[in-house]
Amino acid sequence: MRGRRNDGQNDSLNMARIEQEKANEGVRLLVEKHKKEKEAALNKILLLEKQLDEKHQLELDIQQLRGKLEVVKHMEGEGVDVKKRTEELNKDLQDRIDAMEDLEELNQALIIKERMTNDELQDAKKELISGLVDLLGPRSNIGIRRMGQVDEKPFIEACKPKYGAEADTKALEFCSMWQDNLRDANWHPFKIVTTGEKSEQIIDEGDEKLVGLKEELGEEVYKAVTTALVEMNEYNASGSYVVSELWNNKDNRKASMGEVVEHILKQWKAKRKR
Repeated sequence: MRGRRNDGQNDSLNMARIEQEKANEGVRLLVEKHKKEKEAALNKILLLEKQLDEKHQLELDIQQLRGKLEVVKHMEGEGVDVKKRTEELNKDLQDRIDAMEDLEELNQALIIKERMTNDELQDAKKELISGLVDLLGPRSNIGIRRMGQVDEKPFIEACKPKYGAEADTKALEFCSMWQDNLRDANWHPFKIVTTGEKSEQIIDEGDEKLVGLKEELGEEVYKAVTTALVEMNEYNASGSYVVSELWNNKDNRKASMGEVVEHILKQWKAKRKR
């Protein structure tokens, strides 16, 4: 009996050790990603400032050289070799124009590189979220939200009065059907509203499907579907599939990497004290 008890204790200790190692690795990846994002943001700001300064200076140089060229054209007969001076100024002007074009090409290259970096960060974020599923619970301040996934709870509540014992089954059917509707690329119940110079897409409340949904299952179900629609349109409009996002459950908003790092470190430290 004692041997079996020891084996059980050893298994529990091994499981605890494995879970701790997973937590440690999750924290390490999270801190590393947060650091990289901060460095990338800072480098981008510094580079943009430098490019703006260079572009501004080149624009001033080009403007001044063109002004000098106009002046030289009217200096014939004043002891100035107009042809030679014009050639010199034209050469300087062309050098500045070439430098401006080089700067534009560099800027385009940096934009492409930034897109590639963003793609890499998104891939890393997906891996990170996958590794943190066990550490970020739905009841904790920081969790993982499935953006674009229809919440089935309002469907269940709406179906109870109508379907009684079959409420759960009918709710799942309705919820699944509306999730499929969200994936339909031909259905885009949004309209563009312009305020001043700002335009944004909002839910088209007059959409036939949405009107029918509200009439059949009520306001809360309508809110659940339109919330998922807005999320999917924001996070993955082209792909129309659910995307996982780090979420601040307390404030009901996207969580910053700093918040996630702080939350995970607190959990990690609490586990180490046990």
